[in-house]
Amino acid sequence: MKLRESMPELTGATEWLNGEVTREQLVGEKPTLIHFWSVSCHLCKEAMPQVNKFRDDYKDKLNVIAVHMPRSEDDLNIELIKQVAAEHEISQPIYVDSEHKLNEAFENQYVPAYYVFDKDGNLRHFQAGGSGMKMLEKRVNRVLDEMNKAE
Repeated sequence: MKLRESMPELTGATEWLNGEVTREQLVGEKPTLIHFWSVSCHLCKEAMPQVNKFRDDYKDKLNVIAVHMPRSEDDLNIELIKQVAAEHEISQPIYVDSEHKLNEAFENQYVPAYYVFDKDGNLRHFQAGGSGMKMLEKRVNRVLDEMNKAE
């Protein structure tokens, strides 16, 4: 995805965990962070406490959605996904992308990967890898500041 492109529809999930959301529910009210992760990704698990802190600190200002992207056959085990999600306290909605539908829509090749959309659903920031949560926080705050100035 390129910056300023519109958020794809959140269709094609093989399953939703922790509730299902649609693009329409996310766009219009507040910015959205969509993060891709996988049960076989060590960096994803290392970053999860920071993602959860982020989710909790910004719960009134930011939508947070997780996308589980399988990297191998083992990653398709829904019970394992549920177990790892519980172990790492992933309470936000999880789009289980076992058929890589959302992955293709996002043209995503990485886990972990983070996409920040403004309240109008336009991509404002992308980053991949296990580090850089400070940069992610800066970008989210910039989008939030812009939103507050526009109101």
